[in-house]
Amino acid sequence: MTADVTRLIAYYKSPLGRISRALVREQVLGLAGDVAGKRILGLGFATPYMRFTLERAERVLAFMPARQGASAWPREGPSHTVLCDPLEMPLTDAAIDLTVAIHALEHVADAEELMRELWRITAPNGHLLLVVPRRRGIWAQRDNTPFGSGNPYSGGQLDKLLRDHSFVPEAWRDGLFLPPFQSSLVLKSTRFFERVGRLFGPAMSGVICVRARKEAFPAVPRRKREERFVRVPGLSTATARSSWSKGRFPLSRE
Repeated sequence: MTADVTRLIAYYKSPLGRISRALVREQVLGLAGDVAGKRILGLGFATPYMRFTLERAERVLAFMPARQGASAWPREGPSHTVLCDPLEMPLTDAAIDLTVAIHALEHVADAEELMRELWRITAPNGHLLLVVPRRRGIWAQRDNTPFGSGNPYSGGQLDKLLRDHSFVPEAWRDGLFLPPFQSSLVLKSTRFFERVGRLFGPAMSGVICVRARKEAFPAVPRRKREERFVRVPGLSTATARSSWSKGRFPLSRE
C-alpha cells in the first residue's frame, strides 16, 4: 500500500517523525558525500532529508509518485516538486548524478522496472542512495509509521536487486534502532535506544541505507512495452492494428 502524502506530512510533523527524520538524515548525509555542483533527484518522499542539497547542488528535483500525491517543496522559493510515474520519469538518459530514494522502492509494484529506469537516468559513475525498511525490523512490523507500509527488504535482497541491475553497493548503514512508539519515555531516551540497539547488530535496525554506483553497461535490458490503442467502434483490435500499420488511418494512443 502506498502512503498518502498528507499522512506522510502529518507523520513528519509528529514527535516520532521529527526524531526518526533526524536519525535517518544522519545516515543520508554520511552516504551522500559532497553534493557540490551535482544534479540531485529525490524520489518518493525524500524531501524531509534533502534540504542540505539546495544551496550546493547544481540542480535539485523532487519526483513524487502520482499514487502518493505531491506537496510543494521547499516552502520558500520556487517548487522543485514533480508529480510523475516513477517507472517513466520525464528525464533524459544520464541526467542525474545522485538519486536519493526514500519511501520509494518499497511502494512500487515492479521493483525491477524501477531499477532499470534508475539506471537509465543515472549518469556514468553516478550514485543511487536507497533507504528501505528492514524486512525483519520492528519498524516494518508496525503500521503507525510510513516505514510500516509497502514491501520491506533484507540486506541480501537489496544487494541482489542492485547488482542484478548494474549498481555496485559501495557503503551500507543501518538506522532507526529506536522503537517506533509515540511514548514520551521512548522519545526522551532516543540516544540510549540507538546505542543499545547497535550493540545487538544490524538486525535491530528499522531501515537499511545503501549507496551504490552505476556500472557502465546494463545487466538487464528495459522491457519492451506494447503500444496501447483506443478501440475503434465496429472494428476488432486485430483489424484496427492492421489498418493502422498500413497507414489507412491514425489511431490515438491512450
